[in-house]
Amino acid sequence: MLKTSILSTLFIVTLLMQGCGNDTKTETTTKEVQKANSMISSNEYILSDLNSSQHIVIKEKDGFSLEGAKGKVVIFDIFATWCPPCRAAASHLSSLQAKYKDDLVIVGLTIENDISNAKLQEFLDEKSADYMLVNSSVNRRLVDDIATHLKVGERFPIPLMALYKDGVLINHYVGAIQEEFIESDIKRALKK
Repeated sequence: MLKTSILSTLFIVTLLMQGCGNDTKTETTTKEVQKANSMISSNEYILSDLNSSQHIVIKEKDGFSLEGAKGKVVIFDIFATWCPPCRAAASHLSSLQAKYKDDLVIVGLTIENDISNAKLQEFLDEKSADYMLVNSSVNRRLVDDIATHLKVGERFPIPLMALYKDGVLINHYVGAIQEEFIESDIKRALKK
């Protein structure tokens, strides 16, 4: 009897919660995500950067690769514009991008759902970040898949950086990290 009452109460609460917050912006975002996800395969992610250029990330057996970046180190920087360690990491990443321009591609993936391109551009300008930031409807799916691949759990701290070369994981960092550690891994991957 008690078990039935608890289950009934949980069911009613669930139904009530689903009826709340029915705003059109959420519906539009959900429709955009569904449309984007239906246009790509389960192992591909089409990302749009702030210049509206599209980039394809491919889920490989041992990691993730960026189309057109063969032989280069690809860093996926999972961040938020409001996060102090993420903001600090932006200058380190810009420095590394400048130093390894032909051998390194940095892809900034924001975890902020409804951030405008103008806000991301402001972040880039403020931090003098000279690397690709993407604001795409598939960001969350890619971020979740990278986190799963790295086995950091669903509620991981940020910044989270994952370094790959040709679809193979080099290393990953959770939280703030010194530039020298990232550079050491880049050099090792490039055999420099």
